[in-house]
Amino acid sequence: MNKLVTGATEMSESDLPNEDQIEKQPIVERPDELSAAMELPVDSDTVLSEPTEPPAEETPKVKKVRVRKTKPVEPAPEKKKKEQPKEEIDPNYQPGSKKQWYVLKVQVNREESIRDALKRRIAIDDKEVFFGDILIPTEKVTEVRGGKKKIVKKKLYPGYLMIHVEVTEETWFLVRDTPGIGDFTGASGRPTPMQEHEIQAILRTEKEETEDSPKLKITYQVGDKIKIKEGTFENFEGEVYQIDMGSGRVTVMINIFGRSTPVELEYWQIETPS
Repeated sequence: MNKLVTGATEMSESDLPNEDQIEKQPIVERPDELSAAMELPVDSDTVLSEPTEPPAEETPKVKKVRVRKTKPVEPAPEKKKKEQPKEEIDPNYQPGSKKQWYVLKVQVNREESIRDALKRRIAIDDKEVFFGDILIPTEKVTEVRGGKKKIVKKKLYPGYLMIHVEVTEETWFLVRDTPGIGDFTGASGRPTPMQEHEIQAILRTEKEETEDSPKLKITYQVGDKIKIKEGTFENFEGEVYQIDMGSGRVTVMINIFGRSTPVELEYWQIETPS
């Protein structure tokens, strides 16, 4: 008799159920036996179904970015500096031969002292050859103060000097460095020489000033309303009819006994009515 070995228990063929017994016995599933069977170790001969793999995660699509290749920036070529034309040297040039008349801006009411200071600096620096006259254009005027005539000098251009100079780098700095002097008149900071007719008019005035008698300071004009402040007709009011600049006498029309009468007066005997 053949014996079967199952696990550690030996069984004979007579102990096995026959086919009829197998068919008659109902199959009963026991949950506890199934769960225990699932925990039993698996033999090497047992074929297990392959586990299903989880679906692979879809990788996000990456947008392709086109990278433009840039050319290396080449440095800009250096611009060649334009060479300034060299001044031609005149073989016959003499220092001070290119003097011209210029206008200087100075502090008002300090024209005389500034002119004197500039002359001293020119002498100290030994630059007299480059400088000529330095003028303060004036005119002599006769004024009456307190009933007395007085001759005074009146500046024609307060705050300015006229200078005859050859402008070089040295003379330009010498003038500019003198206290009280502002600058030369001109455009863009460059000294501009005076026109010939302008300087001739000023020089003519200076010449007349030395030769002629002083001018009278008469500020009235024909047709002005005036008041007589001295003399026989004091406090009378009238109108300027005629002016004699040479003698300084003024003809005034005043009302005497209801009639317009001309009266000749000294210019200092009248005033503007208040």
